Amino acid sequence: MSDRPDSPCIGICSTLFDEICQGCGRTAAEVSNWVFFSDEEKQAVWERITREGTARRFRQG
Repeated sequence: MSDRPDSPCIGICSTLFDEICQGCGRTAAEVSNWVFFSDEEKQAVWERITREGTARRFRQG
């Protein structure tokens, strides 16, 4: 595996009114079900949010 954390969460959550969390880039369903995901499912989410690169987690500065 890689040296990245298990969860993409950076503690800046905004899924209350948005379908996509502005902090980590996951959907509300992905956030709430993360602990139940397999390693493969987590990897797929990490790949997608990294590719999209729109969440605060991936912004510089």
